Amino acid sequence: MKNENPFLKNNFLLESKYAETLYHDFAAKMPIIDYHNHLPPKALADDVVFDNITQAWIDGDHYKWRAMRNLGINEKFITGNASDAEKFGKWAYTVPLTMRNPLYHWTHMELSRYFDCTELLSEKNASSVYTSVSDRLNTPEFSCRNLMSKMNVEVLCTTEDPTDTLEHHQKLAKSDFGTQVSTAFRPDKAILINSNSYNTYINTLGDVSGTSIDTYDALCDALKKRISFFHDNGCRLCDHGLNQLYADDFTEAEVKSIFKKRREGNTLSQEEGNKFQSALLLFLSETYHDFGWVQQFHLGALRNNNGRMLEKLGPDTGWDSIGDYQQAESLSKFLDNLDGKDKLTKTILYNVNPTFNAVMATMIGNFNDGSVKGKVQWGSSWWFLDQKDGMTDQMNTLSNMGLISCFIGMLTDSRSFLSFPRHEYFRRILCNLFGNDIKNGELPNDINWIGKIVQDICYTNAKEYFDF
Repeated sequence: MKNENPFLKNNFLLESKYAETLYHDFAAKMPIIDYHNHLPPKALADDVVFDNITQAWIDGDHYKWRAMRNLGINEKFITGNASDAEKFGKWAYTVPLTMRNPLYHWTHMELSRYFDCTELLSEKNASSVYTSVSDRLNTPEFSCRNLMSKMNVEVLCTTEDPTDTLEHHQKLAKSDFGTQVSTAFRPDKAILINSNSYNTYINTLGDVSGTSIDTYDALCDALKKRISFFHDNGCRLCDHGLNQLYADDFTEAEVKSIFKKRREGNTLSQEEGNKFQSALLLFLSETYHDFGWVQQFHLGALRNNNGRMLEKLGPDTGWDSIGDYQQAESLSKFLDNLDGKDKLTKTILYNVNPTFNAVMATMIGNFNDGSVKGKVQWGSSWWFLDQKDGMTDQMNTLSNMGLISCFIGMLTDSRSFLSFPRHEYFRRILCNLFGNDIKNGELPNDINWIGKIVQDICYTNAKEYFDF
């Protein structure tokens, strides 16, 4: 399976000798802290061995699915009932047509880094690559845990709903797995009160927390119980995926009345929904502060645009895009409300709309109060922006308007156990930025000092920030 002239050469993306030194001598050897992803903890707890490469690599990957749909490939070969070999064949046909999309780089990095496969994947070699890689993958050496170990993953944080039992995390905590596995608390379903399934969800939350949630106070009590349960099981992060942060003015009486109205099955106005969401989000953030957690906010995605396919396949199947929600004023007001009460915990902001890059880079500086290095962070390029241009723009903007030396670096935000070479991708781009600045005389040729900054961004800053 070796190619005599592999596409991914040793100095891939490294355009100068300085970038090469920064990457090979400083960045490459650092362990990975992947502090936000959507990997299934059950697969790790059971140390699953995949039957074939499709199950590990294509199932659940809506990045690949969108590319295949763009080419007119029938849904049968994407999420449908085609065989795993047939689905892989359609992906192999797609890959040569993804040139200049990050999928082209990621695909070949993942084949190379995990399986030493340096062939350029195409329809021509689909069958042989499928067989060869699947034969290797379908062995204990390539179990889910060993896939993590191969990439030097030190810490992994999955994402769970408040109703989750965390049984798989408990099992992992008792295992001898060398990677520390934690979780992030994701209570969006409790916040988004206008959802059609809201009351059903609140009933489930009540069952799990052992309380009848008929009032707003009962809701807050139930969520606090779940936060405490997550905390006792090692959780130190939360995560929210919202259009924008809500910061409408409200009174306690209003919020209680709004929740009662919704629990009675009535429809709320947008204003009522915003008031409730503002109140509950503040309550949750103040509680995160009390527990000493880090809070994360992923902002700006326009989700589930295709109603027909949402009905057919459900959410998170590749029908989302960038939204154009306004961010600055409500974000500022929300953070200021917490800061004014001295209840602003460590906070990471992510935006999916590049229009708001400068907004995010300057907003974090408003609330970095000197108490913690990089207390409020602008997170790494997310979703549609986690590609070469997106990462470069994010790091350049952060450098110009903040301090990139405080940056806590990359994460995968992935559902795939084969996605961890994305950290290498990020590190190469990072080292190339610094290397080019040295080459151009814009930074001094102090490799050891700049190498330390690179290592901090790749690893040390995150380790200290999350106290892992």
